[in-house]
Amino acid sequence: MKTYSELIKIPTFDDRFRYLKIGGKVGEDTFGSNRYLNQSFYSSRDWKIIRDYIIARDEGCDLAILDRPIFDKIYIHHINPVLEEDIIKHSDWLFDPEFLICVSFETHNAIHYGDESILYKTKFAIRTPNDTSPWRG
Repeated sequence: MKTYSELIKIPTFDDRFRYLKIGGKVGEDTFGSNRYLNQSFYSSRDWKIIRDYIIARDEGCDLAILDRPIFDKIYIHHINPVLEEDIIKHSDWLFDPEFLICVSFETHNAIHYGDESILYKTKFAIRTPNDTSPWRG
């Protein structure tokens, strides 16, 4: 199993991403018709408590890299894939900080679907002289 202790020894964001990358496919069922298990788990009191702890521990930074603060919704990622049976059995490791990390939405999707290109999309429009002036061309 991959661990947080191993992950934080990796110095760069890119290398941490590669350590966590799963490489699934978009549209692939996570829990299929039993998706309610997943939804029930992530709305539980136990999950909310550990979620808050992980955000504080990682200072709300993407992959716990301090110069990569997350300014949007923070996702708590299980470092190892969660299976349906893990949720049914209420496996202890699901709540163990050693197997959890803060990630942004883009990083979370890139980890699961293996598309590194979404990590580096610019979020700002490229500005040009007079591009906001209606009377200048």
